[in-house]
Amino acid sequence: MSIAMPAPDAQTLAKRDRIIAAMRAIVPGEGVIDDPDALRPWESDGLTAYRQPPMLVVLPETVEQVCAVLRWCHAEGVKVVPRGSGTSLSGGALPLADAVLLGMGKFKRIIDIDYEDRVAVVQPGVTNLAITQAVEGRGFYYAPDPSSQIACSIGGNVAENSGGVHCLKYGLTTNNVLGVELVLMDGQVVRLGGRHLDPGGLDLLGVIVGSEGLLGVVTEVTVRILPKPETARAVLVGFPDPESAGACVAQVIAEGIIPAGMEMMDRTAIHAAEAFVKVGYPLDVGALLIVEVDGPAAECDHLIDAIARIAGQNAAVTTRVSRDEAERMAFWAGRKAAFPAVGRISPDYYCMDGTIPRRRLPEVLRRMEALSQEYGLGVANVFHAGDGNLHPLILYDANVPGELDRAEEFGNDILRLCVEVGGVLTGEHGVGIEKRDLMPVMFADEDLKQQQRVKCAFDPDLLLNPGKVFPTLHRCAELGRMHVHHGALPFPELERF
Repeated sequence: MSIAMPAPDAQTLAKRDRIIAAMRAIVPGEGVIDDPDALRPWESDGLTAYRQPPMLVVLPETVEQVCAVLRWCHAEGVKVVPRGSGTSLSGGALPLADAVLLGMGKFKRIIDIDYEDRVAVVQPGVTNLAITQAVEGRGFYYAPDPSSQIACSIGGNVAENSGGVHCLKYGLTTNNVLGVELVLMDGQVVRLGGRHLDPGGLDLLGVIVGSEGLLGVVTEVTVRILPKPETARAVLVGFPDPESAGACVAQVIAEGIIPAGMEMMDRTAIHAAEAFVKVGYPLDVGALLIVEVDGPAAECDHLIDAIARIAGQNAAVTTRVSRDEAERMAFWAGRKAAFPAVGRISPDYYCMDGTIPRRRLPEVLRRMEALSQEYGLGVANVFHAGDGNLHPLILYDANVPGELDRAEEFGNDILRLCVEVGGVLTGEHGVGIEKRDLMPVMFADEDLKQQQRVKCAFDPDLLLNPGKVFPTLHRCAELGRMHVHHGALPFPELERF
């Protein structure tokens, strides 16, 4: 592993048998996994380049069990790594050798669906797609739709603030979660938000969504469900190169059009997806946009015409509008399958996640191609073009010495480029371990310390998911120190408590 993780605590490892016995007493039956061979499936998440077998895995089934596990670990100083479905692409659920891996996969119940208030209350192990499947019979759906929605859990979506192809118009997880039940590291249960609009005071729910398992373990989620639009139509637009497609994206948004989704694929991704799912993508183009509009039929017709006009002004060479629902879904099937499709053309790939201003798309794509030549590694681009959320797939072979290291450096340069042009390190995959050491590229030291103070407010002993997000860990006591200069306190005008 080229990314350093905290050294295992010898005292914790020495009492492993006692920890296992305590966990078995809390979660009896098959709820504790400690056999070395049985631990292998848990050694990584979706970022499979990095692996570390956990000390043990605990699979609770009730909130009471989660509370008891965390309470015991807190009292004994044992680290805990929460895990959903393990589809994270940033190493957010990577186990530690001296930590309990707390798998929430057995929390699979949909607790309540309220169509009048348009909310659903679900446990964190429910998959993203299962929410839509539960409500679509009444004409509703859950808007965020990551490509892994058939497998990823809503708890993991909350942890990473996941998006999807329709987040351009309908927002990410944070815009669609109304409340959570959370268990803190000391076993205390906290409820934030609920079946209502934003409450007054601090936005603690906003702090939890996207916190990557550093602040607590989510045991219940209240989400917003939406009525399906009257009409949804998608259009495939082919361009000679990604730069032309990027210019089209910028102009569409600049003209005030907010599609339900706007995705881009480059030539490599187009050919891989078409070979995999055979949906009729054009193979003679350098880039492909999939643009979806929804709403009343008349509005959709108007928007499709406007998008076609803008595409023509940006050198589009082919345009194809979906004729029915089956064809619309086929258009998206290729995009949804792009990641596994690319896995068929390369032994390994490294999926990146950075976000840039839309107007910089053409420039960033050109510079990314130059980096590809510099590192001698191919790259397939599949991304949420409408909001500038890039997902370059760096192609490499882990069996070739040095290629993983080159892929990492290539990826780091892409993320540095994102920040350089005014973007950010992550759009929806989170920081995890993948982007942890790049955090100083985007944040000053004091910024990072302030973020860690938030962590300390929820988890003073730093036992939840350590080694993630922050490149340098500080003890909470250090972050709370106050510098007194010549007997004078800083900011004397502020009231002291």
